[in-house]
Amino acid sequence: MIDRLKPNRNGSLLLIRNDAMAFTLPHPTNKERDELAKLFASIASEAGVRVMEVYHSDFEHRTKADYSPVSDADEQAEEVILARLAAELPGVPVLAEERAAREGVGETIGDVFLLVDPVDGTKEFIQRKGDFTVNIALICGGAPVAGAVFAPARGEMYTGGAGATLITDFAPGAIVRGGQTIRTRDYPAAGLTAITSSSHLDDRTKAFLAERKITQQIGIGSSLKFCWVAAGKADVYPRWGPTMEWDTAAGHAVLHAAGGRTIRPDGAAFTYGKGADGFRNGPFIAWGREPV
Repeated sequence: MIDRLKPNRNGSLLLIRNDAMAFTLPHPTNKERDELAKLFASIASEAGVRVMEVYHSDFEHRTKADYSPVSDADEQAEEVILARLAAELPGVPVLAEERAAREGVGETIGDVFLLVDPVDGTKEFIQRKGDFTVNIALICGGAPVAGAVFAPARGEMYTGGAGATLITDFAPGAIVRGGQTIRTRDYPAAGLTAITSSSHLDDRTKAFLAERKITQQIGIGSSLKFCWVAAGKADVYPRWGPTMEWDTAAGHAVLHAAGGRTIRPDGAAFTYGKGADGFRNGPFIAWGREPV
């Protein structure tokens, strides 16, 4: 557990832990990034217990002010995540979806902050499709430097720090150990596999796909789309439909760590901390390798 926050000599923020593990923010070392990703995976594992308890119950869902659905799983998982983050990373601001829905968001949050989506893919959760995820990421200087994505119904835990890993057959509440290194794949000569939203496939996305040699198209919900590109199951994930920063940050971290890129359609960097826009994302394209 972190003992205190103090400024480092170079002006960055040094977080000192009681167990001697230190995180230097906003410029964590590669080892620290991997440790942070593992920490987020541990927290996501714990939150996944609550998520699956609700999933296997006769739960009801409600509609938020923005007309998106929410269930007890979202709220209970976020409660677990926020408590753990407050204990492990005190002083680091957290932007979490359900708290933001209740309390709103300001226009500024700082250079270093955490993004939390306790259940991404709530529609899939409600329909019991299994393609939903728990997402936690750390943003430094507008970019995700560490993240974890847990798909509890699938038993898949993805982490992204300096490197990316996947643990399969991972049960909610399990201890995070090991995992296989994942990397994006070389683009097949026959053509690309595109992965798209199962509920937000708009005309701009269709036009993007039509302009490229796409041999297969997969539709799936949640941040698993980033993770499947990271694991070499797909090559590109284009998105013009609406997303928030907490929807994409953890998956973005995993993909980046696996060798991929997430950019805006004009090739500019896809960044975080867009408080003036209500932390809403614009369109983006997640590539396994260089854009084509």
